[in-house]
Amino acid sequence: MAWIAIGAPLAWTQMDASRMEITLERKEGKVWKAIDPALILASGDVVRFRFKPSFDGYLYVTDYGTSGKYTLLFPRAETGQKNLVQAGKEYLIPATEAVFRVAGPAGYESVYWLVSPVALGNNTDFAPAHPSNYRPSVLLPRCDGTVLQARGLCLDQQAGPHIVDDNESVPDDLSKARSMTTRELTIIQDHDRSVVSTGAPATAPLMYEFRIAHK
Repeated sequence: MAWIAIGAPLAWTQMDASRMEITLERKEGKVWKAIDPALILASGDVVRFRFKPSFDGYLYVTDYGTSGKYTLLFPRAETGQKNLVQAGKEYLIPATEAVFRVAGPAGYESVYWLVSPVALGNNTDFAPAHPSNYRPSVLLPRCDGTVLQARGLCLDQQAGPHIVDDNESVPDDLSKARSMTTRELTIIQDHDRSVVSTGAPATAPLMYEFRIAHK
């Protein structure tokens, strides 16, 4: 993925102390439309994210593309440098007039979202390190024939938000912060909106992966 400069409500219990809502949007003509996170995108599609937390924190977004390139997406000069997010407020990522364009070989973009109750040093701490022992998946997205496709959409259930398991490899730079993160996360899909939640207050960084499948 490269940047270029140009439902029904859920019922939450008291145990859902911290949550993050994220929606993937694709630009269709001059209009932005929310899309199913499992939708297989085409190379050249332009996308952005809507993000809404229920707690205050600092947001860091990085991408490991199908071309093997590791990129800090946010915060940075082109996409917005103010990464403090506040409870109940909705944010666009990128936070500037820039957008993300899907590019590179077919496969899965691994977009990692890290939200911390405190700032985690300088942005350079999340800049790509070379060499990296992380390698992108070589699996190709495919339409899931078991999913009802009444709208004629090609969906891949491997795409969308995922919990980062203990045995899952991540880019070197993220591994520095991973030891501090909580892994007790629940993911709920509410139409085109994904909700990542934990049953306790966010006293430690939260990290999850949002996979984007593309041709």
